[in-house]
Amino acid sequence: MLHIKNLHAGVEEKEILKGIDLDVKPGEVHAIMGPNGSGKSTLASVIAGKEEFEISKGAITFEGEDISELDPEERAHKGLFLSFQYPVEIPGVSVTNFIKTAINENRKAKGEADMPAGEMLKKIKEKAELLDIDRKFLSRSLNEGFSGGEKKRNEIFQLAMLEPKLAILDETDSGLDIDALKVVANGVNKLKSKDNAVIVITHYQRLLDYIVPDFVHVLMNGKIVKSGTKELAKELEAKGYDWIKEELV
Repeated sequence: MLHIKNLHAGVEEKEILKGIDLDVKPGEVHAIMGPNGSGKSTLASVIAGKEEFEISKGAITFEGEDISELDPEERAHKGLFLSFQYPVEIPGVSVTNFIKTAINENRKAKGEADMPAGEMLKKIKEKAELLDIDRKFLSRSLNEGFSGGEKKRNEIFQLAMLEPKLAILDETDSGLDIDALKVVANGVNKLKSKDNAVIVITHYQRLLDYIVPDFVHVLMNGKIVKSGTKELAKELEAKGYDWIKEELV
């Protein structure tokens, strides 16, 4: 599904990613961990196509197509979803209207007509029930006055409605209490299938107690320096990152 080969990228001539290799297949959950400043969020942004980051070498292939030159909207239409660490507020636009627009823009990009209103309402109801979301929540302005947990719940609702092929969760556990963390994890687990994939970017092993990864990768100084199973995440929680630095010396 996603194939990243020798990816070098940065911002304003500062190289941040220094040769990333990563393969993600359908049905897999990959966790990317690492200390602050290691390049985790940059990797998420580069995959999603954020314009401030520039690829200097290497390629990103998604479902057999090189997407390195595509803009974020085109990548989204092809089935990429990026959850933001700090979602923006859009006063006056309800959660429901925002998601209706997003779905219909996706359909338009594929040459399809807007989703019929009845079908849209049925889908909204089904996904809201699946994720235990109150219908009143869906009529509120997008992220306006939302708590951290509510913002994350909204992102998981968007994920459920858009049904992307690859979801990238960039430090989605940042600042969440344990109840909000469980809401996010339960939502992701309910949406996982053999046809989609998830990349979880996190500092902490605690999220991986709830979203169990197939693979864990450690990113340091712009490179993946170690990969393993969920046991690697537990080892990092117990020992920190210094022992990996010592191994690299």
